[in-house]
Amino acid sequence: MNRFAELLDRLAYEPGRNNKLRLMTDYFRSTPDPERGYALAALTGGLTFQYAKPNMIRGLITERADPVLFALSRDFVGDTSETIALMWPLPDARPNFIPSISDVVTSLHTLGKAQLPAQIARWLDALDETGRWALLKLVMGALRVGVSARLAKTAAAALGDKDVTEIELMWSGLEAPYENLFAWLDGRGEKPESSDPAPFRPAMLSQAIEDSDFEKLDPAEFLAEWKWDGIRVQASAGVNERGDRIVRMYSRTGEDISKGFPDLIESLNFNGSLDGELLILRDGRVQSFNVLQQRLNRKAVTPKLTTEYPAHLRVYDLLVDGSEDLRDLPFEQRRKRLQAFIARHAHPRLDLSPLVPFSSWDELAAARADPASAGAGDDANAVEGVMIKRRDAPYVPGRPKGLWWKWKRDPFTVDAVLMYAQRGSGKRSSYYSDYTFGVWTPGEGGDMLVPVGKAYFGFTDEELIKIDRYVRNNTIERFGPVRSVKAGPDEGLVLEVAFEGLQRSTRHKSGIAMRFPRISRLRWDKPPREADRLETLEKMVETIERGRGQLQGDLQGATP
Repeated sequence: MNRFAELLDRLAYEPGRNNKLRLMTDYFRSTPDPERGYALAALTGGLTFQYAKPNMIRGLITERADPVLFALSRDFVGDTSETIALMWPLPDARPNFIPSISDVVTSLHTLGKAQLPAQIARWLDALDETGRWALLKLVMGALRVGVSARLAKTAAAALGDKDVTEIELMWSGLEAPYENLFAWLDGRGEKPESSDPAPFRPAMLSQAIEDSDFEKLDPAEFLAEWKWDGIRVQASAGVNERGDRIVRMYSRTGEDISKGFPDLIESLNFNGSLDGELLILRDGRVQSFNVLQQRLNRKAVTPKLTTEYPAHLRVYDLLVDGSEDLRDLPFEQRRKRLQAFIARHAHPRLDLSPLVPFSSWDELAAARADPASAGAGDDANAVEGVMIKRRDAPYVPGRPKGLWWKWKRDPFTVDAVLMYAQRGSGKRSSYYSDYTFGVWTPGEGGDMLVPVGKAYFGFTDEELIKIDRYVRNNTIERFGPVRSVKAGPDEGLVLEVAFEGLQRSTRHKSGIAMRFPRISRLRWDKPPREADRLETLEKMVETIERGRGQLQGDLQGATP
């Protein structure tokens, strides 16, 4: 456990990707089975434990330490695992054993709910501060050390000088602690053969296009399609050795999300693999992302839920047709195969994402600005931009440069006034980095600020220091970790807030909810009285509801 704790500690403070890879590869090379296998499972998010929940862990520390002190310390530190690791009071006689990762994982899988707290307490008694921190990270399943699942698999692949794509293709058929995988990587065994008829195939991702890129690109070499505002997914289906039909839907990172969408799964009657967008289609019209959120991360999927929020797959690409792998074919050829594939497997919950015709970048820019007039029709509100794909591009895992580009629509912006600030978590736990902001609206005694959103990114480290200093110097009230700051017509900090969309919300005092708000600029130069008004956002909502169209143009004169 100590070596795993050391690995996590170093990964948490190592910013460089290559150095992270080296640290993990060295660990896998020098650590025996099954320890390294369980470590890989932890790093890839492959470990879940039925009874080990954060509330149980917090109960352990409040039994041994003052609950108020713990709450205050948690607010200051910003991380539950780190707080408990630092606060845990050691017994007079410490246990003379150090649990291994395999000991921990096996116990967490086998012990009952009543036995588990005492066992975790014994482990905490036996470990040092770093070990306790790593143990709690492992138990609660949120490592947060700057390592993605793909990066961890890449580090493992480096053991045998293998391509990470090979591991990702067999991943769904492997189980922790992956002893057969490591035997192959070490050169001691054969390559694991996955008999999974519906595996995840690593997704191909795009690069954000910049204005300077267009002059280097020939529009005749590219095709364009709408970028739908949903969830990128992969649908795979096939028949196993027993003749059972297997259908799965994966997120773009390979997480199996099939259980959340049984209504869509049962409608996928093909053999192969499709790349597409998960949407909610109601009355023949694509709904907003906010509607789709009603289906995400639900523990129980009821008939009422599937009826009110019917899931739909809008398809971009065909990866496998039957048993034929098409990923090496040019995109233009895969697209033709996809058209025929969708025609053969027609279903109301499955359709083809249309191409956007264009002959010049100016034409495509016009379509991007007004998707309703460019073929998106009633679904225009669900378009968040366009994808630009080389006609001859193969389907390459990862984010290759120059093959696929994304050209998202320009975000909306408003000027808002900072009202509240809260300490961040992890590395930001010493800074006030989470901000609540508001706009002006008429009140009983004149104009007043009403909160319209929260944001915690978009600014640089240098700007964070300046905002943090401003918050500390202009605090008027404190509510635990939250500070209320000066915010009036003549004093306060104006933030330019960018966001992707708006919707009406009864849960918010303003009646409006922002999607993906972030701080795009600090307006030290602007007096708070010149910040935007709630009427401006209400007009935005009305315009969105009518159809995006020329929204930005409609609103040019609405903002002071």
